[in-house]
Amino acid sequence: MAKFLLSPPGDTIQETIDAMAMSQSELAERMGRPKEKVNDIIKGREPITTLTAFQLEKVLGVPVMFWLNREKEFRKQLYEIEQSERFEQFQDWLNLFPVNELKKMGWLPDTKEKHVLINSLLGFFGVASPNEWKKIYMDDEIKVSFRISLAHTQSPHAISAWLRMGELQSRQLETLVYDKRKFRDSLKQIKELAYLMPVGFENKLQQICSQSGVALVYTPNLPKAPVSGATRWFNNKPVIQLSGRFKTDDHFWFTFFHEAAHIILHGKKDVFLENVDGAETDQQKEIEANLFAEKILLNPSEMLEIENATPIDENKIKKFSEKFGTPAGIIVGRLQHSTIVPFSFGNCLRQKIDLFHSDDQ
Repeated sequence: MAKFLLSPPGDTIQETIDAMAMSQSELAERMGRPKEKVNDIIKGREPITTLTAFQLEKVLGVPVMFWLNREKEFRKQLYEIEQSERFEQFQDWLNLFPVNELKKMGWLPDTKEKHVLINSLLGFFGVASPNEWKKIYMDDEIKVSFRISLAHTQSPHAISAWLRMGELQSRQLETLVYDKRKFRDSLKQIKELAYLMPVGFENKLQQICSQSGVALVYTPNLPKAPVSGATRWFNNKPVIQLSGRFKTDDHFWFTFFHEAAHIILHGKKDVFLENVDGAETDQQKEIEANLFAEKILLNPSEMLEIENATPIDENKIKKFSEKFGTPAGIIVGRLQHSTIVPFSFGNCLRQKIDLFHSDDQ
């Protein structure tokens, strides 16, 4: 229905006063309102307020709730018409997201109806329109707590969806109030967990973090959003979001401790994204987080002892792993990164990690 076909409540007012042989001027005088204001109400340019409804009841004898309901239905229909007029613009926005994947994961309804998907996606992000999404994720001068722009990344829509998934997941986790000292102290226990890697370690890790007030969530990668991890504060609590992208223990644990470093060392207003080309990064803070993670997993003296044990073979790495309580895969990764061993060496010592038990991420 086009706007010009929509009947405002004022039509009913006009019909009522016509039947009573009353002019708009007389109606305005009896209501104690300016004639111009009454004309605006009749034309639908001004809404029928509670005060106006009571005045109409007294003057015309038509109940208050009739006028309020008539106004409510008119505004609802008007909104739906305006939404449909903007539908094409909204549909273009919808098409930029990995909709099928979000459906599979249950974040969007399994339907082909575009208006349903658009409304669901707006609800998913908690925004009224694509313009608000753009202000939060794309504008350089952001007014809300999300202090990073995705404007220069290759796939801002997919990345924003991945981040939002993590935020919504974190809302479902019960955590204590964040305690920085407690979280830092828990990293020793977490390193032991990394070394032992028991069945269900990921749940245990989540529980340890929750006890320190940190929400740890696992979010599978979306197409075009190959993020390894992210850290930020959301709803007044720190959130670590991991994708388990590379599916090996060295990458998983290094990423975790790197993100933990951002929480312990850096401010609440920053957002840190790992392995996202084009994302704004503070190189100094990234270096600090790397050094923090390296020191926890394998401190300098331990690393030096390993480096001096040349020639290095897999049996030596296993012994050092047991001695230092550090996963063998971590040691292999450090040696490869330092070019002490080739990248073809020791990969069998890495443990596989598949957070989502599938082969499609």
